[in-house]
Amino acid sequence: MAATELEPASTERGIVTHVDTAEVPSAEWGWSGESPRAFRIAGWITAFILLAMIIGNHKGRVEDIFLIGFAAAIVGILVRDSFLRRKPR
Repeated sequence: MAATELEPASTERGIVTHVDTAEVPSAEWGWSGESPRAFRIAGWITAFILLAMIIGNHKGRVEDIFLIGFAAAIVGILVRDSFLRRKPR
């Protein structure tokens, strides 16, 4: 039976550094956690693909507005993230 008390997580710059392998078996091989760098790369690639989709066979401009809007939102989130990472805590 699991304990009812919570143990404080050990963190390093807001990232949990210890994962219980009983709860997450893949953590034993290092497959647990987040990959912020991969998320940033995926964000930039997604924004580029959205902008590349403007070139197409559609006649209206409504699609272009949505594509540009979503790409701008993703770029805005990525730029905000880069400023927050540089800011001292």
